[in-house]
This record gives sequence, structure tokens and C-alpha cells, in this order.
Amino acid sequence: MNWGGPGFVLAIIAIVMVAGIVKTAIRARHGYPLDDEDCKGRGKRQRRHDQIDAIRQAQLMAQQNEQLQGKVLRLEERIAVLERIATDPATRTAREIDALR
Repeated sequence: MNWGGPGFVLAIIAIVMVAGIVKTAIRARHGYPLDDEDCKGRGKRQRRHDQIDAIRQAQLMAQQNEQLQGKVLRLEERIAVLERIATDPATRTAREIDALR
């Protein structure tokens, strides 16, 4: 067997190229950076900055979640009132409206 021939070298090159293509496809499918340059040279300061940004984003999302929960509760109350108005007899609703005047 001739391991040093040009066919062997070409086979190694082809294997490396196919591995690179597969690696890039997997990274793209899962949302990772497509090249390693994005990950190199990032110091502690940049990672700390990213952590602070993540914490701020989580806090903003928590505040927004609270606001949305409040809106949902108010809407549920309004829907309950509308359901009561729609299902109650008209005379009872008219009496309640007159009582409020």
C-alpha cells in the first residue's frame, strides 16, 4: 500500500473539506457563529458586559411580564362583567343601571 501517494493526500484534503462543511451546517442550524473569529479575543471585560446585558434584559422582561399580567387581570374582569350583562335578563340590567344613576 502506498500511503504517500497523491490519491491519499487528496483523500485527506477531501475529508477535511467535508468535515468543515458539516461543521458549518451544524453551527448554522443551531444559531452559533459560523466562524471561530467571533469567539477568539473576547476578554473578561466583554464577557462581563454580556452578562450585565443579559441581567438587564431579564429585569426588563420581568417588568414587562408584571405589566402584562396586570392587563390580563383587568381584561378578565371586564370580560366577566360583559358575560354577566349578556346572560342576565334585560329587566335586571336596566334596574342596576337605573340604580347607578
